[in-house]
Amino acid sequence: NDMMLNEMERSLHDALCVEQRVMESKSLVVGGGSVETALYMHLKEYALTLSTSEQLAVDAFGRSLLVIPKTLSVNAAKDATELLSQLCAAHANKEDPQNRFTGLDLVNGCIANNYQRGVLEPTMNKVKCLKFATEAAITILRIDDMIKINPPVSDLD
Repeated sequence: NDMMLNEMERSLHDALCVEQRVMESKSLVVGGGSVETALYMHLKEYALTLSTSEQLAVDAFGRSLLVIPKTLSVNAAKDATELLSQLCAAHANKEDPQNRFTGLDLVNGCIANNYQRGVLEPTMNKVKCLKFATEAAITILRIDDMIKINPPVSDLD
């Protein structure tokens, strides 16, 4: 039927767009929340080296990155808290270098080496997503600061 044909066309278009991104990017990163968790762990360590209030901002930014694997878990109807704990524990264990590839396996509801499983994303997509999300957050914070700086004008009669 027409609906099925439209869905097939959209799926094919999406697949071609992914292929185009891979060719433009020329590199891949591991998916399934692996990059976000690795960045979180790195920023958590980096925040401890700071002695100013920047430490809190860096730590909060790192924690905000965990929204991605948490949302993936929730959307797959899995226990997000348990999976995030396992994911962070795996990334914290630096004895096994393969742990850096650990991400979510939402089919089986566990964590797994997503590099071996072939769960990969174009690097360009990941970098652009992180960049745009950061810029959006900064813009919102600036607007919030402007609202706080300019107190409301009261009507003087």
